[in-house]
Amino acid sequence: MAITYREEGEDDAVLSEINTTPLVDVMLVLLIIFLITIPVINTSVAVRLPREANQLQQSQPQTVVISVDAHGGTYWFDARLTDAQSLQDKLTPMARQTPQPEVHIRGDARSDFEAVARVLYACQQAGITRIGFVTEPPHGH
Repeated sequence: MAITYREEGEDDAVLSEINTTPLVDVMLVLLIIFLITIPVINTSVAVRLPREANQLQQSQPQTVVISVDAHGGTYWFDARLTDAQSLQDKLTPMARQTPQPEVHIRGDARSDFEAVARVLYACQQAGITRIGFVTEPPHGH
């Protein structure tokens, strides 16, 4: 804020005015700095990034992976299960946990639907509500 005094013979009152010239000067300098630095920030090496339709999903510790191979064999993670009852025995205690673990079914594309349906039926009988299928994206996308 600038204070100006009047000459002799004028009123002895003090006038107070806001001098906006320094404010405008500072704003113009800042505007010029921003206009110069913004293109530098946005410029980078031009690369063509791959385009995929995959969703990143991290495995959580409470996620159970059940695999069905091409011959209809069922696996609990990497351990082969001998019969449907052993799968049911593993799923039943999981259904009582809070929060309930998620079951990911990895079915081989060459397997019969019946083998995957048996896994789904075992999950339903145990009371598992969180079931997902693991797939691969189609080629060319």
